Amino acid sequence: MRQRQAIALLALVGLFVALYLWLYKIGVIGTLQCGTGACEQVQTSRYADLWGVPVAFYGVVGYAALLAVAVLGLRPGLLAERRVTLALAALATVGVAFSLYLTYLELFVIHATCRWCVGSAVIVTAIWVVALSAMRRSV
Repeated sequence: MRQRQAIALLALVGLFVALYLWLYKIGVIGTLQCGTGACEQVQTSRYADLWGVPVAFYGVVGYAALLAVAVLGLRPGLLAERRVTLALAALATVGVAFSLYLTYLELFVIHATCRWCVGSAVIVTAIWVVALSAMRRSV
């Protein structure tokens, strides 16, 4: 139960980060607050859209899915259900793989790093670690 609670909390934080980046991308927010870094360079690059959809929106959807599965998995009837744990691990694995791809693009193609994107990568990696730990415990 604690792992699902942790995943839900992390997913909520990740959802806010992705939502912030998506709102910037669609023009709702005028300036990204990045401090030092090249957030706007990353967000305005040609790699900030995938199949015509802002990459940040995929983050919104992914974190929302993780949050929904984690919260639904906290229902008493689903606490012992291993499929919930497997679903969380699968979603987190997709998120980590996508974050690795995006981080590669930032470092080696765009040559700029967005702090918000790095933060999101750290969050989804933490979710992945917790989900894998929960899988090992449920065996």
